[in-house]
Amino acid sequence: MIKVAVCGALGKMGKEVVEAVRECADTELAAQIDIAGSEFKTIADAHKTCRIDVLVDFTQPASIYENALYCLNNGIKIVIGTTGLKDEQIEELKRLSKEKNTGCFIAPNFSTGAVLMMMFAQQAAKYFDNAEIIELHHNQKKDAPSGTAIKTALMMSQAKDTFKKDNCPETETIEGSRGGTSYSDIQIHSVRMPGYIASQEVIFGSSGQIFTIRHDTMDRKCYMAGVLLAVKHVAAKNDFVYGLDNIMH
Repeated sequence: MIKVAVCGALGKMGKEVVEAVRECADTELAAQIDIAGSEFKTIADAHKTCRIDVLVDFTQPASIYENALYCLNNGIKIVIGTTGLKDEQIEELKRLSKEKNTGCFIAPNFSTGAVLMMMFAQQAAKYFDNAEIIELHHNQKKDAPSGTAIKTALMMSQAKDTFKKDNCPETETIEGSRGGTSYSDIQIHSVRMPGYIASQEVIFGSSGQIFTIRHDTMDRKCYMAGVLLAVKHVAAKNDFVYGLDNIMH
């Protein structure tokens, strides 16, 4: 039985993870951690009294890095669903995971449909020279662009150095109107609006055609199969994994 602690247990995603862990035959809820007043306020508090095999973190961009450092330095395997980590922070967690021989699983998105969208975009990137990403989330999301959009752009960038072939020189009359420039010059546009949970479009274009790949999330329960898949993987191994696509076969 895998002893699982949930950090950010009182948040919208945290509550879903708590329920999923309780309902899974292979996992047992070891601790609920949340600064808002859960069973434990910090990971350190829970670690003093509970056996934790895997910690699942759905907190905030401001706290995730320190949470991950604590886990890896104290032999707690971690599954990270919180987005907002910088590239250099991810590289440091990868290094520390290997040094401590402690599993670390980072996934910008745990929805199997969203991961397939990212994988399909990676394949399509080989055949198009122009592409942009639009990601749409609820207006309580604190980081932009989304981790899913960043990971998608990274995967697409493996195909070529730029996705702005033959674009004319541009001047923004309103700063930021063209979105942010990411890997291989892929523009990412972030929308924040009540009513959305999480959606993303990857738009490819060439002369005479537009190809769009889109995924929409309507219920946070769709993430739980991926979360449990990651928990089981990290419980069995001590490797570092970035992206659910790496274990979906």
